[in-house]
Amino acid sequence: MTLEELNQRLCSAAQSVIDAEQELTEIDSHFGDADHGLTMSKIAAAIANASGGTIKALLDDAAMGVMMINGGSAVPLWNTWLDGLQEAAPDAGFVDAAGLKAMFGHALEVLSALSKAKVGDKTMMDALIPATEALLNSTGDEAALFAAAAKAAQEGAENSRNFVSKFGRARSYGEQTLGTPDAGAVSMSRFFAGLANV
Repeated sequence: MTLEELNQRLCSAAQSVIDAEQELTEIDSHFGDADHGLTMSKIAAAIANASGGTIKALLDDAAMGVMMINGGSAVPLWNTWLDGLQEAAPDAGFVDAAGLKAMFGHALEVLSALSKAKVGDKTMMDALIPATEALLNSTGDEAALFAAAAKAAQEGAENSRNFVSKFGRARSYGEQTLGTPDAGAVSMSRFFAGLANV
């Protein structure tokens, strides 16, 4: 996958998140600050506007752009994840399936060390962890990796309806959070859907 192809997928992912702003705001309004949609649109715009001459440089610029955003709790989490992607990214204009697996695997490790959240905690990790695992277990080409990740992320986000929130403001609502998906998981699933939809 060339730098241009990856950038196209990142822009598609960003647009998918931006298109979901109202949905994310509505979900977050139940037990949060109702700002997740706006925050994620800002994050997505920073990713879409990133540039660089290599894959590492592109992702580094995206991470830096996100870091500069004055927003909610999603900002440091996405910055950390993007920074993890760039740390394992090739300083070149091409990445193969093995390289993508290294990038996404490392990014999850870095974010997990910060977040501590697991599947079942009703966070973005409910989509990101299964998406990453599906990507790592895929035996196909680069497009197949993203397709597998998108499917797993969507299923993970939907499954977050069945959990009680254990982090953030929503935690205080306890079992009232059952039945509503996690906004962070939904936004992550929209991002992976866009990565796959090129």
